[in-house]
Amino acid sequence: MNQNLPQDLNPESLNQLPKEKLVEIIIEQSKVIRELQKTILELQQEIERLKVSRDLDSSNSSKPPSQDIHKKSENKKAPAQDQSNHPKRKPGGQPGHQGKTRKGFGRIDRFEILRPTDCICCGHKAFACVAVKVEKHTVAQLVERPIEIVEYQRHTCVCESCGNVQTSSWPEDIIPGQDLGISLQAFLGWANNYAHMPYEKQQEMLWELGQIEIGLGTLVATNERITQAIEPSIRELSNWVKQTQPNVHVDETPWSVKGVKEWLWVVANADFCLFTAADTRSRAELETILGAKYTGVLSSDDFSVYNGYQAVSQQKCLAHLRRHFKKLIQLPGLHNQAIGEAFVDLIDEAFRNYAQWFETLDSVIYNDWVNQFKSKLHSSLNQWIDLAGATAGQLLRSLRHKADQWWYFLDHPEVPPDNNQAERSLRLAVTKRKVSGGSRSMERFRHTANLLTVVQTCRRQGRSVINFFAQALIADFNNSLSCPSLLPQY
Repeated sequence: MNQNLPQDLNPESLNQLPKEKLVEIIIEQSKVIRELQKTILELQQEIERLKVSRDLDSSNSSKPPSQDIHKKSENKKAPAQDQSNHPKRKPGGQPGHQGKTRKGFGRIDRFEILRPTDCICCGHKAFACVAVKVEKHTVAQLVERPIEIVEYQRHTCVCESCGNVQTSSWPEDIIPGQDLGISLQAFLGWANNYAHMPYEKQQEMLWELGQIEIGLGTLVATNERITQAIEPSIRELSNWVKQTQPNVHVDETPWSVKGVKEWLWVVANADFCLFTAADTRSRAELETILGAKYTGVLSSDDFSVYNGYQAVSQQKCLAHLRRHFKKLIQLPGLHNQAIGEAFVDLIDEAFRNYAQWFETLDSVIYNDWVNQFKSKLHSSLNQWIDLAGATAGQLLRSLRHKADQWWYFLDHPEVPPDNNQAERSLRLAVTKRKVSGGSRSMERFRHTANLLTVVQTCRRQGRSVINFFAQALIADFNNSLSCPSLLPQY
C-alpha cells in the first residue's frame, strides 16, 4: 500500500478526509487485495503441488521401491474390520505347496561311515560287520580350508633315449608370476562385481577361508586383469547387438564419476545384457550403441531421446504410463481423478490379458479381447480428451499420437508391454553404484560396465560367471586360445 496513506484508518480519521482522498485509499486497498489474493492462490497451488510430491512413491512415479519404506509408519496397523474375524495367513509356503528345494546335490564327494563304538548296555566295542539298518543323510559342508596353498615344482630333465633336455609345462590353471590361481582370481572377480564385496572384505574372506594374507594391490590387479581379459568378448557382443535383433529393451541410469553425473546405458533381452558407460543421456549415445537406425523393435520408457529414434517399431512401457495416471488421480484439477482411474483400469486390463496369453498362448481368445479393447480405448479417448486439463491432456494426446508405440504389443504379443528386462538388468548396477559410490575415472566406469555385462549376460544364459572369467584369463594368457563368447547359443 502507498506509504503516504494514513496508517490509522479509524472512523474518526476517515470522516475528516476529503472525498478524493477516500477514493484514493479505496483504490490502493483494492490493488493490495488483488495482490494478496494472487499470492494466496499461488501459495494454495504450491501447497497442493507439495502434497502430491510428498505422496509420490514407486506406484505413481519413477521413484525406486527402496524409498517407500521412509514413508511407512512406525505404529502397527490395526486389522481391518472385514479381516478381524478371519485368521491371517502365515507368510511362507502354505499347506500342500510343492517345494522346490531338497532335491539333492547331484553328486557325493566322499562317504563317511558312522558305526557305534561303545555298547550302551554292556560297554563292549565289538559289533557285527553287517548293519541291521543304514540311514543316509547327505549334507553340504564347508571344509576346513577350501583354499589350499600349492607349491608347483617344475622339473627340467634329460631324456634317457636321445639326451634332450626338457622342462615340464606349468598347469593350465595357474599363470607363472601370479600368486593366485585362475579359479581363485575368477572367484574374486565374481565377489567384486556380483556380490559387490569391497577389497577389504575380500581380504577378510580370504583369511577366513584359507588363512592367507593378500594385499590390496594384488586384489586391484586381479580385477584389472579380468577386465582386460574380457574386452574381446565385450567388443564381439557390442558389434552383434547392432545387427538385427527381434526386440531389445533399453534404459539408462545416472552414475557418479569423481562427482560428475555420467550415464550407464543398458541394452538387454532374455539372452544378453550389454552395459555401456557414456557421458550423456543424449540421442548420440543411443546411436553409438545401436546404430543410427535399428532394424528391430525397441522397448523403452517415454523419455524424449527415444521419441523419433529410427527403429522398425517401438513399444513404450505401459508400467510407466500407469504411474503417470496414478499420479494424475492425486493432482487437483477438473476430471483428473476420473480420467486417471479410467485409464489405470484400462492398463490393468491390458496387463491381465497379456499375462493370460503369455501363460496359455491362446491367440484366438487374445485376438478377440484385442478387438474389444481397441474399441474401448478409442471410446475412452474420445470421451475425455476434450475435457482434460493440461497434464491429463498431455497424457491423452500422447496415447493418441503415439498409439502405435504404446499399444504395439496388442498386434504383436511376442513383444512385452513393459520395459522390465532393462529395468531389472539395471538393479545390479544400481546396487553396485550404491555400494561403491560411483567410479573415480571414466576408464574405471567403462571397466565396471564391461564386468557387469559379463555377470548379467552369463546369468541370463544360465552360465557360470566364475567359469567365464577363468576361461577369459586363460585365453588372455595363452594367445593360441580364443576368448569365450557372450553371444547367445540358439
